[in-house]
Amino acid sequence: MGHPSGGEIVAEALERQGVAHVFTLCGGHIAPILVGCKARGIRVIDVRHEANAVFAADAMARLTGTPGVAVVTAGPGVTNTVTAVVNARAAESPVILLGGATGVLIKGRGALQDIDQLSLIRTQVKWATTVRRLKDLGPAVAEACRQAKEGIPGPVFVECPVDLLYDEQIVRDWYLRGLGKAGSLQAVALRSYVRWRLSRMFATGTAGTAGDAGAAERSGPDAARVGKAAARLTAAKRPVMIVIATSLARQAS
Repeated sequence: MGHPSGGEIVAEALERQGVAHVFTLCGGHIAPILVGCKARGIRVIDVRHEANAVFAADAMARLTGTPGVAVVTAGPGVTNTVTAVVNARAAESPVILLGGATGVLIKGRGALQDIDQLSLIRTQVKWATTVRRLKDLGPAVAEACRQAKEGIPGPVFVECPVDLLYDEQIVRDWYLRGLGKAGSLQAVALRSYVRWRLSRMFATGTAGTAGDAGAAERSGPDAARVGKAAARLTAAKRPVMIVIATSLARQAS
């Protein structure tokens, strides 16, 4: 063990991307991210509704050019952001939404606030992913930053399961304490399976911890084509301009 918690890894990745503020409505699923951000000097601003967290992140992105970050808890925390996410998408605003989620080991088993968040949010963002191993948290945040900025900017979503964010020893205690030490062959097999899954979740590897998305450049118009269009407009006697908005279609593709 001895490696940073998932919350610390996410905070480090945000710091490397130049993020100075995160907006949130506090929740247990995401608490380690907020603690990690505060420890690194990233200002944590708590609001009264998750939609407001995304609206504020959207405003920060427009004012600074750095992706705005909203951190919300699982289930209703994520669903409450949809209106603001769609607004950021329409405005082509680079927003990173970090959503808490049910633990990797108990996903789909009726745990607190366990819903299919990716299916809900994926159609409303440029890019979305979920993380299942500790070593993938940092690279996922870095990739989210790159995706939010490059090409046509827009909102992205990273699902961060709660059992990846807390300290490994705490998570092992959560899962193994109730299993006991003795019992049937079935109980022994269950303990072995849980230990194996935990080892996979917390295994270190080449994926790294924080990652660096680099400086993604916004796409711009071709200068030659702009000049040609300007020349034609200048020469036209009765010009008519028809402007077709295509950004949302391009994002969806």
